[in-house]
Amino acid sequence: MSGHTTELVVFVVLFLIVSGMGFVAARWRRPDNIESLHEWGLGGRNFGTWITWFLVGGDLYTAYTFVAVPALVFGAGALGFYALPYTVVVYPLVFLVLARMWSVSHVHGFVTPADFVRARFGSPTLALLIAITGLIATMPYIALQLVGIEAVLKAMGITGHLPIIIAFAILAAYTYQSGLRAPALIAFVKDTLIYIVILAAVIYIPAKLGGWDFIFSKAAEKFAKTPAPGDGILLTGANQLQYITLAFGSALALFLYPHSLTGVLASKNRNVIKRNMSALPAYSFLLGLIALLGFMAIAAGTKPVVNPATGKDDNNTIVPVLFDQMFPDWFTGVAYAAIGIGALVPAAIMSIAAANLFTRNIYKEYINKHASDAQEAKVSKLVSLVVKVGAVLCILLLDPQFSIDLQLIGGVIILQTLPSVALGLYTRWFHKGGLIAGWAAGLSAGMWMLYLIPNPSNGKLHFGGSAFPLKNLGFDTTMTIYAGAIALTVNLVVAAVVTLILRAAKVADGEDATSRSEYFADEGDPRVKDLDLSGSH
Repeated sequence: MSGHTTELVVFVVLFLIVSGMGFVAARWRRPDNIESLHEWGLGGRNFGTWITWFLVGGDLYTAYTFVAVPALVFGAGALGFYALPYTVVVYPLVFLVLARMWSVSHVHGFVTPADFVRARFGSPTLALLIAITGLIATMPYIALQLVGIEAVLKAMGITGHLPIIIAFAILAAYTYQSGLRAPALIAFVKDTLIYIVILAAVIYIPAKLGGWDFIFSKAAEKFAKTPAPGDGILLTGANQLQYITLAFGSALALFLYPHSLTGVLASKNRNVIKRNMSALPAYSFLLGLIALLGFMAIAAGTKPVVNPATGKDDNNTIVPVLFDQMFPDWFTGVAYAAIGIGALVPAAIMSIAAANLFTRNIYKEYINKHASDAQEAKVSKLVSLVVKVGAVLCILLLDPQFSIDLQLIGGVIILQTLPSVALGLYTRWFHKGGLIAGWAAGLSAGMWMLYLIPNPSNGKLHFGGSAFPLKNLGFDTTMTIYAGAIALTVNLVVAAVVTLILRAAKVADGEDATSRSEYFADEGDPRVKDLDLSGSH
């Protein structure tokens, strides 16, 4: 910690101010009674355009953005920029889907994607599987945020698991008290700090290093000397397919995450959703600048902090160490606080979303069918604490050397809910049995592929990333592909085949098989009060 006193003081002061805002948020737009999932878990479903923009932006552009993307660019080069096209592609994909999901959820009081699946397909079992999938996929994503805080504290000389305990305690306390209002209020400060830090970095650091020409030439020199065939400032024949499928697969997965839908469902109307899907790509510009920090670190000769437990470099610390090298101490403290706060906002939303899933789709469905609003809120609050413990276990049990791997594993898992959630908004053609079979097949294929993927840079033999070598399928090539793309293909094929078999055998489908064409009527349409979830085959 020697030599980092100013940074630590600035970091702690800003961190405490923002944490205090988390507690104060309980009284911000306070309803008569916060003891319900609609109030505690969705902020009263009354957030306007600006609040939603900061909330969803703070939810999607996280400590993962600050820590993992530049770390991947630093270690692998151009492949790390997959995050840029993926965030550009995602908004047109989800523009209409999310508006439709908001309308259906608003009319029927849905809090989670599994609520929608339960009503749409009349299958408690399918809804349970979707809920469990969401819970499991969210755990490593929360863990990723804790890795961001840990990386900052390591750069200041603070090691061990104490950062995780501190983050857990702060998150647990204000999330329990304030619910979704806490990250909504904090997101204003978080995003403002991040914009200031990144814009300062892309102007100040290149000027100090000698310009972008120098930065890119140094990066090219570094990758030319490494034995890895897939790195470099340009994509290679071996990783182009991986880049494309990873970007597209990640785009499909992003708004399937429970926490993404939580921010959307908290909006007060469809127009808020539409305006946000139009405006959120502004964050993608910022993301491109953040990714360039990886090349800046190469040009600056930045050395990551060595993990004392393994004796190996911790690439997650690249950006914090770069800031420490280049900025004055006081501004480095501000930058560290931006990363730390950038972890608090999404981690709070994620734990709320996961808790809502458990409460609505496990507790109320199977344990207490007649739970009151207050009972639901109490269970959700308690489960939000348990979820954070699960995230801490992810950090302890999984090697976070490349923390982006945590999110990529979660992406492969959550993609298996796409046929039920996203396609379910458009059609009930799939039989519930087909969707369950497809989910099982896709998840099994995904886990098998992830298990086979090593990470030579840190010696991991399994779960070392999401780049699946096509040679494992018998192809004579060095190309890799995103494991989630193959897993989703398996899921859809199996779901379609099983559906055809079950329909041919005239096996009964869901519980409520009536049909009503106005199911997808827009908000404001007088028929909206009569919406029925069964749709048409």
